[in-house]
Amino acid sequence: MKLYAALSALLLATAPVAGADTTWLASWSASPQAVWSGDFILPANVPARLHDQTVRQVARVSVGGQRVRIVLSNAHGATPLQIGAVTLALAGKRSAIEAGSLRTVRFSGRHTASIAPGAPLVSDPIALTVPDLARLTVSFHLPQDTALATFHWDGRETAWIAPGQQTGAGSLDEASATTTTARLLLSSIQVEASTATQAVTVLGDSITDGAGASLGRDTRWPDLLAERLAPHGVAVINAGISGARLLADGMGANALARLERDVLAQPGVRTVIVLLGINDISWPGTAFDPHGRRPTLQELTDGYRQLTAQARSHGVRVIGATLTPFDGALPGTPLADYHDAGKDELRQRLNAWIRSSGSFDGVLDADALLRDPAHPLRLLPAYDSGDHLHPGDAGNRALADAVDLRTITEKR
Repeated sequence: MKLYAALSALLLATAPVAGADTTWLASWSASPQAVWSGDFILPANVPARLHDQTVRQVARVSVGGQRVRIVLSNAHGATPLQIGAVTLALAGKRSAIEAGSLRTVRFSGRHTASIAPGAPLVSDPIALTVPDLARLTVSFHLPQDTALATFHWDGRETAWIAPGQQTGAGSLDEASATTTTARLLLSSIQVEASTATQAVTVLGDSITDGAGASLGRDTRWPDLLAERLAPHGVAVINAGISGARLLADGMGANALARLERDVLAQPGVRTVIVLLGINDISWPGTAFDPHGRRPTLQELTDGYRQLTAQARSHGVRVIGATLTPFDGALPGTPLADYHDAGKDELRQRLNAWIRSSGSFDGVLDADALLRDPAHPLRLLPAYDSGDHLHPGDAGNRALADAVDLRTITEKR
């Protein structure tokens, strides 16, 4: 045992690290959320527990590199979480991987790991050449009975949960697997890239998380922005959470509480784009938050000012985005009262402040971009996913194309 410990220490001490001309860069993310109970208005769509099962997930990075690290999260777990074998590969079709690309993932030189309660787990560097905008497959085995406490509810991608230890399988027997569109435990993928690279985080709600985007087609607006910025060596990571709010917790922690974890602690982030506030305005009084109080304009602007102050103290520039039209939102659902005239009036006052206050390093006028000129309180039909709240793929493309790249790429 002493010889083993000495050899392990030597291997770790001599393990390659990022060189003087490279750095670790966040290239993909999914913000951790607490798995909610069954009495919430929306189903969690994940099993309560897993035991001797393999979870396989696909994620598209933005900027590539010669080596990769993954981050697993037990952010909302109350007990240590045991991880068995983990693999990484270039993604093939559906649950398949590209031949010859499979890599074993290690943690401190070991094939297994334990994630402490409330903590992330960063892997050792994995030697795999990853092109820009590559789709990667991450598979991990949960050997013990495991209560799922941490996930990301809306991943916009199919994940498979298969029986037994199948992390090395070229493809899964999908007939014996169950599927979910949530992200389980996987919270970040980082690449070793040039020191000239940087990352942009998009901090938002379901519009950023991609509620109206096509499943499995990487058409959320941060995905499409990543396509524009990858040639410039700029990664884009998505810190959207469906139901997110600026000031109050909901389907995830409020933005001020999660800013450190989801934005400032992500390696390489130099810019954050903030598209938040519609749920602060519209949730109170609905089935989402029946006893909640609508915030005042002053409370919302104070929240934005605090967010920008914290970001700038870390050298991160902030681009503010106006809130998009939502008249007629969510018809025929238990949330048909999501919109009313008073809520819209507050949205427009907040938008006027975002445009004119000078509080941001740049402004993305999403409202002006996506509204219908004939009915300015509604989304343009061509951009509407159909629920009158979330843009569809075309609307997401318009948002991504409207970002002024000079604001992001110029040196400070």
